[in-house]
Amino acid sequence: MKNTQLRIFAFSSLLITSLACSQKSDVKIAEKTTENATMTVESDSTAVLEAKKKAAAEEKAKLPKPYNDKENAEAKIAELVKQAQKENKNIILQAGGNWCIWCLRFNEFVQTTPELKNVVDENYLYYHLNYSPENKNEKVFAKYDNPGAKFGYPVFVVLDKNGKMIHTQDSSVLEEGKGYSKEKVKAFFREWAPKS
Repeated sequence: MKNTQLRIFAFSSLLITSLACSQKSDVKIAEKTTENATMTVESDSTAVLEAKKKAAAEEKAKLPKPYNDKENAEAKIAELVKQAQKENKNIILQAGGNWCIWCLRFNEFVQTTPELKNVVDENYLYYHLNYSPENKNEKVFAKYDNPGAKFGYPVFVVLDKNGKMIHTQDSSVLEEGKGYSKEKVKAFFREWAPKS
C-alpha cells in the first residue's frame, strides 16, 4: 500500500512539475509573441511615419512658396495700408513660412478655389507674413500679439483699412480632413470683409 501511495505521490509530483513547466513555457511563448507583435507594430509605425514624411516632403516641394524671408514686412504692411485705404479693403496677414506645409496648403487651396479667390480679391489685400529661422519678423509679430505662439501656423491677422488689428484667426478651426473646409474658410473671409 505504501508503495502504491509512493508511486501516486511521485506521479502527482511529476504531473505538477510538468504542468508548471508547461505553464512557464506557455507564458514565455506568450511573452515572446507579444514582444514580436510589439516590435512588428513599432516597425510598421516607423515605416508608416517615414512614408508620411516622404509624402509630405514631395507635396511641399510641388506647392508654390509665397513667403519671402528677405522682405521688410513692416514696410510692406505700411504700403498695403495705404493701398487698402484707397481701395476700401481690409488686409489679411497669413503668418507662416515656406517650411510649413499647412501654410502652403492653405495658400494653394485659396488660389485654386475660384469662389474663395474671388471673395479675397474683392475684399482684401493679402500678405504672407514670413516667420522662419532666417527672418522671424519679431517686431511685426509683437505688434500683433505674437499670434503664432498662441495658435501655431498658419495663423491669420485681419487688419482694417487703417492697419488696425480687428481679428486673429486660428487656422485649425478651418481644417477638414487632410485639408481645409471651403465653407468654413469662406465664412471666415466673409465675416471679416469690410462693412460697406
